[in-house]
Amino acid sequence: MGTVGVISGSGFSRLPSSGELYSPSINLTPYGPTSASLRRHRLAGKQILVLARHGPRHTIAPHEINYRANIWALKTAQINVVISLVTVGGIGNRFGPGTIVIPEQILDYTYNREQTFFQNQAAVSHIDFTFPYCEELRGVLIHSAAEASIDVVDTGTYAATQGPRLETGAEVNRLERDGADIVGMTGMPEAALARELGLCYACMALVVNHAAGRGQGVVTGSEIENVCAQGTARLLDILTVAVPKAEQLRFNLPEPIKPGSGRHA
Repeated sequence: MGTVGVISGSGFSRLPSSGELYSPSINLTPYGPTSASLRRHRLAGKQILVLARHGPRHTIAPHEINYRANIWALKTAQINVVISLVTVGGIGNRFGPGTIVIPEQILDYTYNREQTFFQNQAAVSHIDFTFPYCEELRGVLIHSAAEASIDVVDTGTYAATQGPRLETGAEVNRLERDGADIVGMTGMPEAALARELGLCYACMALVVNHAAGRGQGVVTGSEIENVCAQGTARLLDILTVAVPKAEQLRFNLPEPIKPGSGRHA
């Protein structure tokens, strides 16, 4: 049990961002500096630590984020539970703008990102990633949304693409054939790194636009801003209910697999 961490992404400028600074030295990790300073906030009478994934002024592109430093800093701050907030494009009919999704699976299309903490070790380690999100935390978020009378889609597959450009129509067609429901740029390797450090990690995704080829015309910034403004309020309502419950979570994540365990390497 412990303090809950929230990693906020694009479009969530209305989330608290000016809280008390948490131990500035923690932002300088063995993997380099974090995207932004960890800041303390109170939500539902509980302390949370918030980290702005793209930096305090949203200047860090998805492929440039130091995911290892961000996750390492949260672990060092004795965070056990991490709620990731992301904005995404919707692919299927159920995933129109304004929809909040609590995905259960990931497809990873990223490349040239630092993917693991398991480097320069005496023995190779592997994590079981069959279920990439912490199911206990997903359950808390789903039930908290219901308690707050907010509709969410409680299943779905998140496709993580490299960015920073948006996808072509043909690429979105491929993602749909692969089984993706929503598409974003920051879901990986963040989720896998959290699993490596034993953090209970789950995601709430706000659909801010139709993915390429799925809507009418091109995506505009003003449309996305309007959806973000309305969606952020609903996400905060869910977090207000979820944080006290998440603090009490007792979860069992699988241990990393070592050579000689009988599993493939």
